[in-house]
Amino acid sequence: MSRVKVNLPASFQFSANYTVRVSDLNYGNHLGNDRLLSILHQARIDFISHLCNGSELDFFGVSLIMADVVINYQNEAFLNDLLTIDMALANPTKAGFDLYYKVSCENKNIAAAKAGMVCFDYNERKIVTIPDKLLAIIPDNNACVSIK
Repeated sequence: MSRVKVNLPASFQFSANYTVRVSDLNYGNHLGNDRLLSILHQARIDFISHLCNGSELDFFGVSLIMADVVINYQNEAFLNDLLTIDMALANPTKAGFDLYYKVSCENKNIAAAKAGMVCFDYNERKIVTIPDKLLAIIPDNNACVSIK
């Protein structure tokens, strides 16, 4: 079976915290995989607000749509654990970028993730060019995803 591995960048631009709630638990009594994706979404909203006081519908003048996501689950998280979600923008293209997430709890890595974000015009229903102001804040981290 092939595996997809997220290679995280060396540094991050923002951190958010999230406490695991009872509604985040699955039948195994740990953080559910579906709930982690929702937590990453909330962290992305917080990051966007921090960067430009905007939203996914107005991020430096464009909207965002997620093209793909990869999550490597590394350890369990439990009720009331305080998660730290470190985030970094990387790998800009003509119309998008990657957003990397490192999820940890104390000294334990919980997950690594990458979301491919595309600049989008919801009125026209089409992909648009990444704004210069956004491009200017994306470092060339060369983080990536590999398949083994």
